Amino acid sequence: MIAIDILHLVDRLEELVTEGKAIPFSARVLVDEERFLDMVDQMRVSVPEEIKKAKRIQQERERIIAQANEEAGRIVSLAKEEAGGLVENHEVVKSAEARAAIILERAQKEASQIRQEADSYVLEVLSQLEYQLDGLLTTVRNGLRRVQHSRQQTEEDTEAKSRGEPLA
Repeated sequence: MIAIDILHLVDRLEELVTEGKAIPFSARVLVDEERFLDMVDQMRVSVPEEIKKAKRIQQERERIIAQANEEAGRIVSLAKEEAGGLVENHEVVKSAEARAAIILERAQKEASQIRQEADSYVLEVLSQLEYQLDGLLTTVRNGLRRVQHSRQQTEEDTEAKSRGEPLA
């Protein structure tokens, strides 16, 4: 939901540049500085939310891993209890040990699979966030360069005009 807000702000920033007044005989555009800076401030507020979301996902991943490890421990404990109750007969003990090993192996595989799925999910979400933030940062930097360049050109034109020189 926050990513949509950021993308919406990027679209509004692009609209601001598109709606700006073109400076004749140049590739420059004048934009409303106050609106531009307001959008940049809104982006600054939205980006930390994305980072918080990624942190919550990371914490959820850690909780899932801890839960899987706890479940594996519980299964191992149950297997050991079962094995302890069957000590009466040597053959039964061998069977219980084999079953405990199978249960332990299954629990470890399940825990490993849960860890891999959680890691994949976190990587996917963080990759998407990185892509979005990279695009946003590029857009903001381009906008800042345009505004700075436009401001510099306006100052140069004003200085040239005050000296009586023809404008470029």
